[in-house]
Amino acid sequence: MNVFLTFDYELFFGSATGTVQKCMIEPTNRLLDLSRKYNAPMTFFVDVGYLIALERQMETHSILKMDYDLVIDQIQEMIVAGSDVQLHIHPHWEKSSFDGKQWNIVTKNAYKLADFSAEERERIIRTYKAKLDAIIGRKTHTFRAGGWCIQPFDQLEKLFQELEIRYDSSVFPGGRMEAGEYAFDFRNAPTNDKYRFQSDVCKEEPTGFFTEFPIASFRYSPLFYWRLYLWGRLNPVSHKMLGDGIFMAQPGRKKQVLTHFTWNHASTDGFYATKLHKITKTAFKQKTKNVVIIGHPKSCTLYSLKLVERYLKAFSELCCFTTFNRLP
Repeated sequence: MNVFLTFDYELFFGSATGTVQKCMIEPTNRLLDLSRKYNAPMTFFVDVGYLIALERQMETHSILKMDYDLVIDQIQEMIVAGSDVQLHIHPHWEKSSFDGKQWNIVTKNAYKLADFSAEERERIIRTYKAKLDAIIGRKTHTFRAGGWCIQPFDQLEKLFQELEIRYDSSVFPGGRMEAGEYAFDFRNAPTNDKYRFQSDVCKEEPTGFFTEFPIASFRYSPLFYWRLYLWGRLNPVSHKMLGDGIFMAQPGRKKQVLTHFTWNHASTDGFYATKLHKITKTAFKQKTKNVVIIGHPKSCTLYSLKLVERYLKAFSELCCFTTFNRLP
Protein backbone atom coordinates (compact mmCIF):
# COMPACT_ATOMS: atom_id res chain seq x y z
CA MET A 1 0.00 0.00 0.00
CA ASN A 2 1.27 3.45 -0.93
CA VAL A 3 1.20 6.14 1.75
CA PHE A 4 1.60 9.79 0.78
CA LEU A 5 2.63 11.90 3.77
CA THR A 6 1.79 15.44 2.67
CA PHE A 7 2.32 18.79 4.36
CA ASP A 8 0.98 22.22 3.48
CA TYR A 9 4.01 24.44 3.96
CA GLU A 10 2.69 27.84 5.05
CA LEU A 11 2.12 30.46 7.74
CA PHE A 12 -1.15 31.13 9.57
CA PHE A 13 -3.79 33.37 8.00
CA GLY A 14 -5.62 34.75 11.02
CA SER A 15 -4.89 37.92 12.99
CA ALA A 16 -1.24 36.82 13.40
CA THR A 17 0.67 34.88 10.75
CA GLY A 18 3.35 33.70 13.11
CA THR A 19 7.02 33.63 12.19
CA VAL A 20 8.79 31.72 9.45
CA GLN A 21 11.14 30.21 12.02
CA LYS A 22 8.42 28.76 14.28
CA CYS A 23 5.73 27.95 11.70
CA MET A 24 7.86 26.58 8.90
CA ILE A 25 11.59 26.13 9.48
CA GLU A 26 11.77 24.47 12.89
CA PRO A 27 8.84 22.02 12.58
CA THR A 28 9.81 21.10 9.02
CA ASN A 29 13.35 20.33 10.18
CA ARG A 30 11.86 17.89 12.67
CA LEU A 31 9.74 16.29 9.96
CA LEU A 32 12.71 15.97 7.61
CA ASP A 33 14.70 14.31 10.39
CA LEU A 34 11.94 11.69 10.68
CA SER A 35 11.78 11.33 6.92
CA ARG A 36 15.48 10.53 6.73
CA LYS A 37 15.47 8.27 9.79
CA TYR A 38 12.67 6.04 8.49
CA ASN A 39 13.31 6.41 4.76
CA ALA A 40 9.83 7.90 4.39
CA PRO A 41 9.84 10.68 1.78
CA MET A 42 7.23 13.40 2.19
CA THR A 43 5.45 15.79 -0.13
CA PHE A 44 5.45 19.48 0.75
CA PHE A 45 2.78 21.61 -0.90
CA VAL A 46 4.50 24.99 -0.90
CA ASP A 47 2.45 28.17 -0.49
CA VAL A 48 4.32 29.90 -3.28
CA GLY A 49 2.14 33.03 -3.10
CA TYR A 50 3.92 33.84 0.15
CA LEU A 51 7.28 33.75 -1.61
CA ILE A 52 5.99 36.07 -4.32
CA ALA A 53 4.65 38.45 -1.66
CA LEU A 54 8.05 38.41 0.04
CA GLU A 55 9.80 39.23 -3.23
CA ARG A 56 7.36 42.02 -3.92
CA GLN A 57 8.15 43.84 -0.68
CA MET A 58 11.62 42.78 0.46
CA GLU A 59 13.37 45.71 -1.19
CA THR A 60 11.38 47.98 1.12
CA HIS A 61 11.60 45.69 4.16
CA SER A 62 14.98 43.96 4.35
CA ILE A 63 13.80 41.59 7.08
CA LEU A 64 11.66 39.87 4.46
CA LYS A 65 14.76 38.97 2.46
CA MET A 66 15.95 36.93 5.43
CA ASP A 67 12.64 35.07 5.56
CA TYR A 68 12.73 34.49 1.81
CA ASP A 69 16.23 33.02 1.95
CA LEU A 70 15.31 30.75 4.87
CA VAL A 71 12.36 29.30 2.98
CA ILE A 72 14.22 28.88 -0.31
CA ASP A 73 17.08 27.11 1.47
CA GLN A 74 14.67 24.76 3.22
CA ILE A 75 12.87 23.92 -0.02
CA GLN A 76 16.22 22.88 -1.45
CA GLU A 77 16.84 20.81 1.68
CA MET A 78 13.52 19.02 1.15
CA ILE A 79 14.65 17.98 -2.30
CA VAL A 80 18.11 16.88 -1.15
CA ALA A 81 16.44 14.79 1.58
CA GLY A 82 14.45 12.91 -1.08
CA SER A 83 11.13 14.60 -0.46
CA ASP A 84 8.82 16.17 -3.01
CA VAL A 85 7.67 19.76 -3.60
CA GLN A 86 4.34 20.51 -5.28
CA LEU A 87 2.02 23.44 -5.88
CA HIS A 88 -0.17 25.01 -3.19
CA ILE A 89 -2.00 28.26 -3.89
CA HIS A 90 -3.36 30.70 -1.30
CA PRO A 91 -4.32 33.67 -3.49
CA HIS A 92 -5.00 36.04 -0.59
CA TRP A 93 -1.31 37.01 -0.76
CA GLU A 94 -2.31 39.11 -3.77
CA LYS A 95 -4.06 41.54 -1.40
CA SER A 96 -1.97 41.11 1.75
CA SER A 97 0.89 43.42 2.73
CA PHE A 98 3.70 43.84 5.25
CA ASP A 99 3.74 47.04 7.31
CA GLY A 100 7.29 46.76 8.63
CA LYS A 101 6.30 44.75 11.70
CA GLN A 102 3.68 42.25 10.64
CA TRP A 103 1.65 40.95 7.73
CA ASN A 104 -1.79 42.44 7.25
CA ILE A 105 -3.66 39.46 5.87
CA VAL A 106 -6.66 40.13 3.65
CA THR A 107 -8.77 37.02 3.09
CA LYS A 108 -12.16 38.69 2.58
CA ASN A 109 -13.18 37.95 -1.00
CA ALA A 110 -9.59 36.86 -1.68
CA TYR A 111 -9.13 33.46 0.00
CA LYS A 112 -10.25 31.26 -2.90
CA LEU A 113 -9.26 31.30 -6.55
CA ALA A 114 -13.00 31.53 -7.22
CA ASP A 115 -12.96 34.96 -5.52
CA PHE A 116 -10.95 36.39 -8.42
CA SER A 117 -11.89 37.20 -12.00
CA ALA A 118 -11.01 34.75 -14.77
CA GLU A 119 -8.13 36.98 -15.89
CA GLU A 120 -6.78 37.33 -12.35
CA ARG A 121 -7.05 33.58 -11.73
CA GLU A 122 -5.10 32.80 -14.87
CA ARG A 123 -2.36 35.27 -13.98
CA ILE A 124 -2.09 33.94 -10.43
CA ILE A 125 -1.93 30.29 -11.46
CA ARG A 126 0.57 30.85 -14.27
CA THR A 127 2.79 33.10 -12.16
CA TYR A 128 2.73 30.94 -9.05
CA LYS A 129 3.43 27.70 -10.91
CA ALA A 130 6.25 29.25 -12.94
CA LYS A 131 7.83 30.60 -9.75
CA LEU A 132 7.79 27.26 -7.96
CA ASP A 133 8.99 25.39 -11.03
CA ALA A 134 11.94 27.79 -11.28
CA ILE A 135 12.82 27.31 -7.61
CA ILE A 136 12.92 23.52 -7.77
CA GLY A 137 14.25 23.19 -11.31
CA ARG A 138 11.47 21.01 -12.70
CA LYS A 139 7.79 21.19 -13.58
CA THR A 140 5.27 20.55 -10.83
CA HIS A 141 2.25 18.46 -11.82
CA THR A 142 0.29 18.09 -8.57
CA PHE A 143 -1.95 20.66 -6.90
CA ARG A 144 -3.58 21.24 -3.54
CA ALA A 145 -5.98 24.12 -3.16
CA GLY A 146 -5.55 26.49 -0.25
CA GLY A 147 -8.16 25.73 2.40
CA TRP A 148 -9.35 22.79 0.23
CA CYS A 149 -11.30 25.37 -1.81
CA ILE A 150 -10.91 23.84 -5.26
CA GLN A 151 -14.52 24.27 -6.36
CA PRO A 152 -15.86 25.10 -8.87
CA PHE A 153 -13.17 23.21 -10.75
CA ASP A 154 -14.55 24.03 -14.19
CA GLN A 155 -13.01 27.48 -13.68
CA LEU A 156 -9.56 25.84 -13.50
CA GLU A 157 -9.98 22.89 -15.83
CA LYS A 158 -8.74 24.36 -19.13
CA LEU A 159 -5.69 26.14 -17.69
CA PHE A 160 -4.66 23.20 -15.50
CA GLN A 161 -4.82 20.91 -18.51
CA GLU A 162 -2.71 23.34 -20.54
CA LEU A 163 -0.13 23.55 -17.74
CA GLU A 164 -0.17 19.76 -17.34
CA ILE A 165 -1.27 19.87 -13.72
CA ARG A 166 -2.70 16.39 -13.92
CA TYR A 167 -2.91 15.35 -10.26
CA ASP A 168 -4.88 16.90 -7.42
CA SER A 169 -5.03 16.15 -3.70
CA SER A 170 -7.51 18.67 -2.29
CA VAL A 171 -10.59 16.51 -1.74
CA PHE A 172 -11.43 14.57 1.41
CA PRO A 173 -14.65 12.56 0.90
CA GLY A 174 -17.53 13.55 3.14
CA GLY A 175 -16.01 16.90 4.04
CA ARG A 176 -17.93 20.13 3.83
CA MET A 177 -17.46 23.69 5.07
CA GLU A 178 -19.21 26.90 4.22
CA ALA A 179 -18.10 29.25 6.96
CA GLY A 180 -16.22 32.51 6.83
CA GLU A 181 -14.09 32.46 3.68
CA TYR A 182 -14.13 28.67 3.39
CA ALA A 183 -16.34 27.03 0.78
CA PHE A 184 -16.08 23.39 -0.25
CA ASP A 185 -18.44 20.44 -0.40
CA PHE A 186 -17.06 16.93 -0.89
CA ARG A 187 -20.08 14.98 0.35
CA ASN A 188 -20.63 13.49 -3.10
CA ALA A 189 -16.99 12.73 -3.84
CA PRO A 190 -16.13 9.14 -4.77
CA THR A 191 -14.70 7.08 -1.94
CA ASN A 192 -12.08 5.47 -4.20
CA ASP A 193 -8.45 5.85 -3.17
CA LYS A 194 -7.90 7.54 -6.54
CA TYR A 195 -10.12 8.39 -9.49
CA ARG A 196 -10.08 10.29 -12.74
CA PHE A 197 -12.20 13.39 -13.30
CA GLN A 198 -12.58 16.27 -15.70
CA SER A 199 -14.64 19.36 -14.79
CA ASP A 200 -15.98 18.33 -11.36
CA VAL A 201 -13.64 17.01 -8.64
CA CYS A 202 -16.56 15.11 -7.09
CA LYS A 203 -17.57 13.28 -10.28
CA GLU A 204 -15.58 10.33 -11.51
CA GLU A 205 -14.86 10.40 -15.25
CA PRO A 206 -12.96 7.27 -16.40
CA THR A 207 -11.48 9.12 -19.40
CA GLY A 208 -10.83 12.40 -17.57
CA PHE A 209 -7.48 14.14 -17.90
CA PHE A 210 -7.06 14.65 -14.14
CA THR A 211 -6.50 12.15 -11.34
CA GLU A 212 -7.62 12.85 -7.79
CA PHE A 213 -5.66 11.34 -4.92
CA PRO A 214 -8.13 12.20 -2.16
CA ILE A 215 -6.94 12.83 1.36
CA ALA A 216 -8.09 9.94 3.55
CA SER A 217 -11.12 10.92 5.58
CA PHE A 218 -12.43 9.77 8.93
CA ARG A 219 -15.73 10.21 10.77
CA TYR A 220 -14.77 11.94 14.01
CA SER A 221 -17.03 11.81 17.05
CA PRO A 222 -17.79 14.77 19.32
CA LEU A 223 -15.93 12.88 22.05
CA PHE A 224 -12.74 13.08 19.98
CA TYR A 225 -12.96 16.87 19.94
CA TRP A 226 -13.83 17.10 23.64
CA ARG A 227 -10.67 15.09 24.32
CA LEU A 228 -8.70 17.29 21.93
CA TYR A 229 -9.67 20.47 23.79
CA LEU A 230 -9.34 18.85 27.23
CA TRP A 231 -5.83 17.50 26.66
CA GLY A 232 -4.77 20.84 25.26
CA ARG A 233 -5.71 22.49 28.54
CA LEU A 234 -4.38 19.76 30.84
CA ASN A 235 -1.01 19.40 29.14
CA PRO A 236 -0.32 22.55 27.12
CA VAL A 237 3.41 21.87 26.82
CA SER A 238 2.89 18.66 24.83
CA HIS A 239 -0.19 19.79 22.94
CA LYS A 240 0.66 23.38 22.06
CA MET A 241 1.37 23.95 18.37
CA LEU A 242 4.97 24.69 17.48
CA GLY A 243 3.72 27.42 15.15
CA ASP A 244 3.23 30.81 16.79
CA GLY A 245 0.39 32.21 14.68
CA ILE A 246 -3.41 32.26 14.80
CA PHE A 247 -5.80 30.33 12.57
CA MET A 248 -8.24 32.07 10.29
CA ALA A 249 -11.75 32.14 11.75
CA GLN A 250 -14.10 29.21 11.09
CA PRO A 251 -17.45 30.53 12.39
CA GLY A 252 -19.57 27.84 14.02
CA ARG A 253 -17.00 25.11 13.51
CA LYS A 254 -16.21 24.46 17.18
CA LYS A 255 -19.86 24.09 18.14
CA GLN A 256 -20.48 21.78 15.22
CA VAL A 257 -17.66 19.33 15.98
CA LEU A 258 -18.44 19.26 19.71
CA THR A 259 -22.06 18.32 19.10
CA HIS A 260 -22.12 16.27 15.87
CA PHE A 261 -20.21 13.52 14.12
CA THR A 262 -18.20 15.14 11.32
CA TRP A 263 -16.05 13.99 8.44
CA ASN A 264 -12.53 15.36 8.45
CA HIS A 265 -9.17 14.44 7.02
CA ALA A 266 -6.57 11.97 8.22
CA SER A 267 -3.90 14.22 9.63
CA THR A 268 -0.58 14.40 11.45
CA ASP A 269 -1.64 17.68 13.10
CA GLY A 270 -1.83 17.69 16.88
CA PHE A 271 -4.35 15.30 18.43
CA TYR A 272 -5.50 14.14 14.98
CA ALA A 273 -2.32 12.04 14.85
CA THR A 274 -3.91 9.66 17.39
CA LYS A 275 -6.01 8.24 14.53
CA LEU A 276 -3.18 7.49 12.09
CA HIS A 277 -2.78 3.86 13.12
CA LYS A 278 -6.51 3.15 13.00
CA ILE A 279 -6.99 4.81 9.61
CA THR A 280 -4.05 2.94 8.09
CA LYS A 281 -5.06 -0.43 9.55
CA THR A 282 -8.57 0.05 8.17
CA ALA A 283 -7.10 0.83 4.76
CA PHE A 284 -5.12 -2.43 4.90
CA LYS A 285 -8.27 -4.40 5.71
CA GLN A 286 -10.09 -2.75 2.82
CA LYS A 287 -7.14 -3.50 0.50
CA THR A 288 -6.76 0.18 -0.29
CA LYS A 289 -3.84 0.88 -2.62
CA ASN A 290 -3.24 4.56 -1.81
CA VAL A 291 -3.59 6.54 1.42
CA VAL A 292 -2.98 10.29 1.52
CA ILE A 293 -2.39 11.92 4.90
CA ILE A 294 -2.30 15.69 5.34
CA GLY A 295 -0.42 17.80 7.84
CA HIS A 296 0.94 21.27 8.41
CA PRO A 297 4.38 21.93 9.92
CA LYS A 298 2.87 24.92 11.75
CA SER A 299 0.36 22.60 13.48
CA CYS A 300 2.87 20.06 14.75
CA THR A 301 3.01 19.55 18.50
CA LEU A 302 5.56 17.69 20.59
CA TYR A 303 2.88 15.06 21.13
CA SER A 304 2.01 14.71 17.44
CA LEU A 305 5.67 14.41 16.44
CA LYS A 306 6.04 11.49 18.85
CA LEU A 307 2.97 9.85 17.33
CA VAL A 308 4.23 10.41 13.79
CA GLU A 309 7.50 8.73 14.72
CA ARG A 310 5.64 5.77 16.23
CA TYR A 311 3.56 5.58 13.08
CA LEU A 312 6.61 5.56 10.82
CA LYS A 313 8.31 2.97 12.99
CA ALA A 314 5.24 0.72 12.87
CA PHE A 315 4.49 1.00 9.15
CA SER A 316 7.82 1.75 7.47
CA GLU A 317 8.23 -1.89 6.42
CA LEU A 318 4.54 -2.57 5.81
CA CYS A 319 3.82 0.42 3.56
CA CYS A 320 5.55 2.12 0.69
CA PHE A 321 5.95 5.75 1.66
CA THR A 322 6.01 7.60 -1.62
CA THR A 323 5.58 11.01 -3.23
CA PHE A 324 3.75 12.54 -6.17
CA ASN A 325 6.88 13.22 -8.19
CA ARG A 326 7.27 9.46 -8.49
CA LEU A 327 4.04 9.28 -10.48
CA PRO A 328 4.36 9.27 -14.29
